[in-house]
Amino acid sequence: MALLTDILIGLIAALHLYFLYFEMFAWDTIGRKTFKQIPPEVFPKTKVLAANQGLYNGFLVAGLIWSLLIEDHHWSFYIAIFFLSCVLIAGIYGALTASKKIFWIQGFPALIALILIHLKW
Repeated sequence: MALLTDILIGLIAALHLYFLYFEMFAWDTIGRKTFKQIPPEVFPKTKVLAANQGLYNGFLVAGLIWSLLIEDHHWSFYIAIFFLSCVLIAGIYGALTASKKIFWIQGFPALIALILIHLKW
């Protein structure tokens, strides 16, 4: 169970690392392909905003990876809960304000990881 939880946390961190990359460095290319419902002329105007979002995703990546590297079981548990909860809340907010798909891509894996981490405890 512990290995499965750590793998899921690692996958969630990798997913957010991908978000960081395309929001900060590939907004005009991958961003356009990802968000087809947004008119193409909007992307150059929102590049700085997207980069800001990418930076926040980087903080989530840092926290999730940190939780995997902490040797103290209690600290690792609490740090993972905090950052997974942040991801879950972001996924719920995205589903409520933008697209339900965001919950399934971002929030649902975090919810599963939170359940698994509590079973691991």
